[in-house]
Amino acid sequence: MQMYDTLTYPFQLPDLDYPLGVLEPHIEARTMEIHHGKHHAGYVAKLNAALEHYPDLQSKTLTDLLRDYTSLPEEIKKAVINNGGGHANHTLFWQVMSPDGGGDPSGSLAEMINETFGGFSSFKEAFASEAATVFGSGWAWLSLDQDGKDLHVGHTPNQNSPLLENHIPLLGIDVWEHAYYLQYQNKRADYIEAWWNVVNWDKVAELYNEPARS
Repeated sequence: MQMYDTLTYPFQLPDLDYPLGVLEPHIEARTMEIHHGKHHAGYVAKLNAALEHYPDLQSKTLTDLLRDYTSLPEEIKKAVINNGGGHANHTLFWQVMSPDGGGDPSGSLAEMINETFGGFSSFKEAFASEAATVFGSGWAWLSLDQDGKDLHVGHTPNQNSPLLENHIPLLGIDVWEHAYYLQYQNKRADYIEAWWNVVNWDKVAELYNEPARS
């Protein structure tokens, strides 16, 4: 079960599992403070506002809202895509980072990465290329297809979630400027390179193994 499969209205900003400054020097505390406490909190508040007058939608999980976005009322569809996606994306983002992160994946996830991409270094190159070439704001992703079998890398614009395409997000990097500009200014590539040092491969592996267990 994905970490947001049980989240329903009113949505809440999740607590971080670690202090703001522990990802330094790779991601500084001030960036984390603004990113989590302002940007993510803003998406949560706007998502709740969009659903306030739609009680029939308030029992739907965040996953269902995004996967079934085509059935949403036209007047709130974009707000749910933008802010629901922002909430889902960031909820995952905080958990796939750790002060004990970095290194290489292991187990069945590592085997599938090697099989799909021809090795971990080739995967990193493909993923980093997706992140570096996002035009404007967006995300790069490692995801599973809707059947939970095939891995792929790609990117989405703005706060679009892979859930909109019925994909299962496993790992995502936020390349909106608010995720890195205070520390790295316009050097997105430096941010991407530093970010590998905080990737929580244990969490990514847990998410990878979940479809097989559900």
